[in-house]
Amino acid sequence: MIDLALSVLSSVTAILENVGIRYVLVGSFASSIHGTYRATADIDVLTDLKIQQVHPLFEALQETFYVDEHNMRDAVSRGGSFNAIHFDSVFKVDIFVSQGDEFALGQLDRGELRKISPDSAETVYVATVEDTVLAKLRWYQIGHETSNTQWGDVIGILATSRDNLDLQYLHEWSNKLDLAELLNKALLEIQVN
Repeated sequence: MIDLALSVLSSVTAILENVGIRYVLVGSFASSIHGTYRATADIDVLTDLKIQQVHPLFEALQETFYVDEHNMRDAVSRGGSFNAIHFDSVFKVDIFVSQGDEFALGQLDRGELRKISPDSAETVYVATVEDTVLAKLRWYQIGHETSNTQWGDVIGILATSRDNLDLQYLHEWSNKLDLAELLNKALLEIQVN
């Protein structure tokens, strides 16, 4: 299953790069690359997709993915997301379109080129560990702080990366995103100041 998911990830990011669309891998796959593996049913990618890139992206994706051009245009106009479903595997890629907010654009700017797996030379742009933590805290907050999965991802990432965290950045952005209390709770749980 993981090899299949990595193949789909490689395919979709190659298409995004060929069309000239900035992206970063986010969500559970980003968490896994940062050291906290969790099986997931989809791939999440944040993009800076522009309206004039929709048709070329649609044309490039439709050979190996089921996509709906109308849904793609709608996602760009409202800053939402659309699905690309891989024909052969039925694996789903959620493609989020940046709403132009400072945090989303920052994630795209700070994306790090990382190997998709330890035994592969292929690389993709991945949200930084700090941005992944902040995004996971956002999802946890949006879900009324009930998702053990999201919270577990946050704790796992923080614990794995505790010696290399940019704490100043985390505190600054947690304040901007109204996540300071949650971040402090998570850091306390893993005993990081």
